[in-house]
Amino acid sequence: MPDGREALIIKVIPSLQDVPAVDWDACVEHQHPFARHSFLSALEDSGSASTDSGWMAQHLIIEDPAGGLLAAAPLYLKNHSYGEYVFDWGWADAYERAGGRYYPKLQCAIPFTPVTGARFLTRTDLSDEQKTELRRTLAAGMVQLAEQLKVSSLHITFATKTEWRDLGSIGLLQRVGQQFHWENRGYETFNDFLGDLTSRKRKAIRKERDAVAKKELAIQALSGDEIEERHWDAFYQFYLATSDKKWGQSYLNREFFSLLGKRLGEQVVLIIVEDGGHLVAGALNLKDDHTLYGRNWGSLASHKFLHFEACYYQAIDYAIAHGLQRVEAGAQGPHKLQRGYMPTETYSAHWIADPGLKDAIDDFLRHERRAIQAEITGLGNNSPFRDASND
Repeated sequence: MPDGREALIIKVIPSLQDVPAVDWDACVEHQHPFARHSFLSALEDSGSASTDSGWMAQHLIIEDPAGGLLAAAPLYLKNHSYGEYVFDWGWADAYERAGGRYYPKLQCAIPFTPVTGARFLTRTDLSDEQKTELRRTLAAGMVQLAEQLKVSSLHITFATKTEWRDLGSIGLLQRVGQQFHWENRGYETFNDFLGDLTSRKRKAIRKERDAVAKKELAIQALSGDEIEERHWDAFYQFYLATSDKKWGQSYLNREFFSLLGKRLGEQVVLIIVEDGGHLVAGALNLKDDHTLYGRNWGSLASHKFLHFEACYYQAIDYAIAHGLQRVEAGAQGPHKLQRGYMPTETYSAHWIADPGLKDAIDDFLRHERRAIQAEITGLGNNSPFRDASND
C-alpha cells in the first residue's frame, strides 16, 4: 500500500483483460455493478464498447513498485458522443464551426450507462488519505494523457459528488444534471409506500397497477441461474424494438447480454412479463448492496401502463422486499415524479484544451447549473409525498 514514499507507476491499458478481475474489483466499493470488471469486460468482449464502435479503451491504472493494483479508472478515446447521456453535441458543433476539431476526445465513463458511481476506483482497504491522493494522481494522469494525445477535451461523467468537488478544485469545469430516484423510507410493503403519498397520487398508482393486473400477465423477477438464454433472446428483441423506436440505434449487441448473465448474473434483476406463456416485455436492472439500478426496458406488447409497472412499481416492490435503500430509474423522465421518484442531482467534470472554448463552456455551465437547481426546486415543490404537499 502507498505510504507516500515509494514511487507509483501509472499505466494506460487497452483492455480489461490486462488486469485480473479480482484486482480490479478490489477497487470497487459496495460491489457497484457497473464499475466491476465483469460488466466492463462484457462490454468490451462483446464488441459493444470497442475500437470498432468508437470506444477505444485507454484505461488508467496505478500500481505499486511490486505491480500490485492500487487504483484504476475506465477511460476511452472516442470519435463521437453517442452512448454518454451527458450531452456535448452543442459544444462539438460550436467548436467545429469555429474551425476547431472536437473529436477525438477522452471519456471517463461507464459506456451506455447513466448511473452515478465512482469513476476513480481505489483499493477499498486503503485509508481515506491514500484514496484521496490516488484519485488526484488519476486525475493528473488523465489530463497528461489528454495533452499527449492532443485531444480537445476530457469528460468525467456521472461521477460522485466528492469526485466532482475534487475535480472542480483542480480547475475542471463542473456540470450538474438531473435524474429521478426513489428512496426507501423504511417501508415493509408497497402499501406502506403508497401511504406516504397524497391521496390523488395514491389513487392514480393503484389505478395503473389494477389496470395491468386485470390483463392477467405473469410478471416475475429473475436473477442468476434463473435467467436462461431464452430470456436473453426475448429481452434482446424487446431491447431492439424499443431502442430502435426511441433512438434509432442499439448500442448493446446480443452477446453482451449472455456475457452479463454469465459474469454478473447474481447482480442482475430481470423483470420478465409473460402473456399466455409468451414472453412479451422485460426490464433489466442491476443491483449492489443498497441500490437497484434500472437500465433497459423493452416490449413487443402494447398494454397500457405496463411500462410503469415493469420499470417503476416492480422495482419498488423488489427494493422493499430485499431491503434496498434506493431505486435509480435511469435518465430523463419527469413523469417519474408522480410515481414517487424524486429529482436528484448528477455530476460531471470537464477539461477543455482550448482556452476560448473553455471560457465559453464555463459560462454556459454557470447558467445551466442555476437552471437545473431551479428546476429541481420547482419539481420538489410538486412532490407526491404528503409531508411536502397538502393531502
